[in-house]
Amino acid sequence: MSVIELKDVQAKALAALAAVDGDAAASPVLRAVVQEFANKAAKAIKLVDGDRAWEVVVELEQAGDSAKAGAEADPAASGSTTAAVQAAHLAICMLKAGFKPAVN
Repeated sequence: MSVIELKDVQAKALAALAAVDGDAAASPVLRAVVQEFANKAAKAIKLVDGDRAWEVVVELEQAGDSAKAGAEADPAASGSTTAAVQAAHLAICMLKAGFKPAVN
């Protein structure tokens, strides 16, 4: 896994956050969980080259899971907002699926 791959996930998380911010009907709870997803992406980029790479990927995926659940549970969020959050979630899932943690 590289910083470039994580930056792609971060870009999608930030796009999802922008979609939520542009959706007047989206709930504050949805904004909070998507903001947390974007924050975790930034954290992951800083820590990916260390011995905590697997941990930050799992943490980022969990934040993505929460954001996706929040988007799907918010009946007022627009379809494009939900789709942006789902795309960001898919990005981290695909990254994690291709990541092989080091075995000690």
